[in-house]
Amino acid sequence: MPSRMSPRARAAGFTLLEMLVVLMIAGLLISLASISLTRNPRTDLNEEAQRVALLLESAGDEAQVRAQPIAWQPLSGGFRFDVRTEDGWRPLRDDLLGPRRWEGGVTGVAINYPGDDDSQASRLVFGTEAVDQPVQITLFSAVGRATIVGTGTGRFEVR
Repeated sequence: MPSRMSPRARAAGFTLLEMLVVLMIAGLLISLASISLTRNPRTDLNEEAQRVALLLESAGDEAQVRAQPIAWQPLSGGFRFDVRTEDGWRPLRDDLLGPRRWEGGVTGVAINYPGDDDSQASRLVFGTEAVDQPVQITLFSAVGRATIVGTGTGRFEVR
């Protein structure tokens, strides 16, 4: 028995093929969006260098306020700040200058004092005076390197 539906009623829905085409387009758009949202590793390294530069400026200011030398020491998985006491160097444990893990894929660090026969130092010491000697700190990662330059006036910038 033939159906009594009008031709207009039969054409009201989507076919399976049309639904599959829409789902394929939506899947493609979502995959393209997720690919474009991944972070650039060089940006991560630069942001880590900026973070370290700001922490170094804060450490220099803190050394002046405390009237005690503070040292920044890179470690294999991160870095820490130490304060000089009568008993020697002791790690700082506060929120700002406490020990931290590396971010941004940092795999190594070099501390150089320009003009000091290019020898590498194991730590950077901030004295109680605002003026110090210029320093270069290079952060290495799998994607490149970022250099933090200390001007000797307590300010640090990333290059």
